[in-house]
Amino acid sequence: MDISPVDPMDPVNRVDRVDRVDRVDPQLASDERTTLDEFLDFLRATLLAKTDGLDADELNRRLLPSTLTLSGLIKHLAMVEDYWIQSKFLGLPDLEPWASAPWAEDRDWEFHSAKDDDPVALRSLYLAACERSRRSLAGADLAALSAGTDRDGARWNLRWILTHLIEETSRHCGHADLLRESIDGTVGE
Repeated sequence: MDISPVDPMDPVNRVDRVDRVDRVDPQLASDERTTLDEFLDFLRATLLAKTDGLDADELNRRLLPSTLTLSGLIKHLAMVEDYWIQSKFLGLPDLEPWASAPWAEDRDWEFHSAKDDDPVALRSLYLAACERSRRSLAGADLAALSAGTDRDGARWNLRWILTHLIEETSRHCGHADLLRESIDGTVGE
């Protein structure tokens, strides 16, 4: 399954730019919501910085014996954004490409299928998912409970979901550090 570039005129998928994202350090002293939002945006920009300027072959390079690739990380984190914010928090139906993905045949489909996706389309997919998350959560209270539930019927509050997104994104940015260094020697934040 191939992903197509995001239509910049579609308000659901609108992103300001696909090529570069400003990486802004979080403020040193701000309220809880601003701190969470700024750290998540910092990590989102870090992932994109780690993949900036790479072609499809480079995005799909692995560090053996792992099968992890930068393209897989981008697509996985786009799925994570939509899963936690659109599906779990807001209770909306799955968006494409997630809705029609063959999860029953491959529970890691987003990682495995990313090798077939255009690098610009992958970055657009991720940027659009992040922007949907930002817009969807604008003004939402950290104590607000999710529409979706876990297996036991419990609901997550937004504070937990944002903290989880920070954890997930930061963990994968660490993977991206190693992968990018192995490709062309680029190191640093």
